[in-house]
Amino acid sequence: MARWSQLPKDLLLLIAQRLNSHFDLLCLRSVCSSWHACVPSRLHPLPSRFPILPTNGTSWGLYLSRRTILCLGLPESHCQPTISSWLIKVEEDVPDMAHLVNPLSTFQFKHLPPNFPKTFDFSRFRVSELGQEYVLQYMNHRPSGEADEGSLHKGKVAFSSTGNGEDFVMITIHVSGKLAMFRHGNKRLILINDTPSPCDDLIFFNGEFYAIDNTGRTVVVAIGSPPVLSLIADSVFGGDKKSLVESNGELLMVDTYFGQGIHRRMKRAVRFKVFKLDQIGHMWVEVESLGNRILFLGEKSTFSAVASEFCGCEGNCIYYTNTFFCPNGQGDNAYTAIDIFNLENGNMGPLLSFPDYSKVIWPPPAWVYTDNIGGI
Repeated sequence: MARWSQLPKDLLLLIAQRLNSHFDLLCLRSVCSSWHACVPSRLHPLPSRFPILPTNGTSWGLYLSRRTILCLGLPESHCQPTISSWLIKVEEDVPDMAHLVNPLSTFQFKHLPPNFPKTFDFSRFRVSELGQEYVLQYMNHRPSGEADEGSLHKGKVAFSSTGNGEDFVMITIHVSGKLAMFRHGNKRLILINDTPSPCDDLIFFNGEFYAIDNTGRTVVVAIGSPPVLSLIADSVFGGDKKSLVESNGELLMVDTYFGQGIHRRMKRAVRFKVFKLDQIGHMWVEVESLGNRILFLGEKSTFSAVASEFCGCEGNCIYYTNTFFCPNGQGDNAYTAIDIFNLENGNMGPLLSFPDYSKVIWPPPAWVYTDNIGGI
């Protein structure tokens, strides 16, 4: 019988090309030294720069960064019922360099334990990828007085690439509330005008781009010249903010209801409803329970996880960010907190008020930075 380490290079590359997760690729390369030498660390690199031209003709250099949301746990041989997995987000600035980010925000983890490792060996843990988020950022500061022209998008980005990563499509929500598309070879964002109401969210799901407006009207974006929008679900009136999230192979919509905060310009989530997409009936159907699933609504992405991965946590909950604005309304003064909502009983509150649930994100469990895993 042939040794695994002696598999032909061509066969290894075929296996690697069928891996959708970057971290599955890292695990493949870590099996042995010969596989590490044969399999490249990146098969689908991101485009590094977008020479997007706003309406005044000034060229802004933008780059696209990818962040991966991971559920980190002990190997199966070390699993214990009292040990919880840990949720992290990894942002890679340059090849082989990364840092940890709060999974629901854009803030890096600060004040890590003194003995937290400077380098992270993911092969020591059980790793599952829950999702990815893409962030479009300016390479240089925008000139003063031109903020409106430079602010081309509202932050949410859906991205798809094929082949070696050079052929790609990116869709974002323009500041006008319309969808905007950018693909390989373009010089400008292409505005998609067939959106009667401002878009709330978008997602790349099952090989297609989905977008939802603030009425719940949902479309699939067919990439072409020009792009074509196909209605997939009619409006669902009620809440103030619609979010799309994939959960266990299904597309869900979370409808968020806001209430007035302490200050006039402050808004706070007070209630949620969850719907499942019925593609045959072209409608959203309300979901009474999420079962053993937890939904996460972050600033730049949404994802879901199995509740039983986390010790002390129950399903049927939503983690979400509550953003408060100072009375003067300056966006730079915004800060973000993480709250939790129980879909069954309607209970909600700051994550720190639920110790078992807060450990999903913070603090890092001791086994992450303990060399002797078997001694835990």
